[in-house]
Amino acid sequence: MGMFTQRKPRRFNHQYIYYDERKERLQKMEESAKRDLGMLPEKEFSPEDIRGKFIEGTTHLKRRKESGRKPMSLGVGLVAIVLLIYLLYFLLNS
Repeated sequence: MGMFTQRKPRRFNHQYIYYDERKERLQKMEESAKRDLGMLPEKEFSPEDIRGKFIEGTTHLKRRKESGRKPMSLGVGLVAIVLLIYLLYFLLNS
């Protein structure tokens, strides 16, 4: 264990007991097929239907979401460099 490394906490992974993702996906497929055949009326707009569609459509965002990591932003790196220069300046002048 290094001097400056922090251990990351264990990730929370909740497994649903009473939820069947496959069953819900099949119900959505059946419903959309019935709507296409005209057996059901058109569905009203719901914002929940479009949530996450942009990420699903792009490969790089999909990979980032699956990996769970976030890149270091430019602002954090810039602040670190400025602080380092600031500290070096005061150490050399005192």
